Amino acid sequence: MLYVAVARNSTKKPLFSVEERLEIIQECCEGNGSIKIVAFDGLLADFCLKNDVSFIVRGLRATADYEYEQALSVMNKKLAPEIETLFFTASPEFSFVSSRMIKEVASYGGNISSLVPETVVSRLKSKFS
Repeated sequence: MLYVAVARNSTKKPLFSVEERLEIIQECCEGNGSIKIVAFDGLLADFCLKNDVSFIVRGLRATADYEYEQALSVMNKKLAPEIETLFFTASPEFSFVSSRMIKEVASYGGNISSLVPETVVSRLKSKFS
């Protein structure tokens, strides 16, 4: 089973609610029964321990991502030594993409269709219209 876990983080002000993000991910993963999409509160390490998760997969775009993600990885290892973190680097053509950049381009009506799934394009259009 592969979990896509969305953290409820009260310190962030995302454009989409947790429920909306879960719906978007569900639409993107439609037809794949081996993926479970869930929201959680608290620490990722605790979520992993409660759900018998052995690996955390994180994406990296640039050096700044690595430094932040490495710190998270070390903390998760301290909290749950049995859980490993795996890092995957973005393809060069997507290494510059960030949610902030996508939201800004979409807010001005720019074309983001080659950068995100169609469901994201349509939901962003709805948010900004």
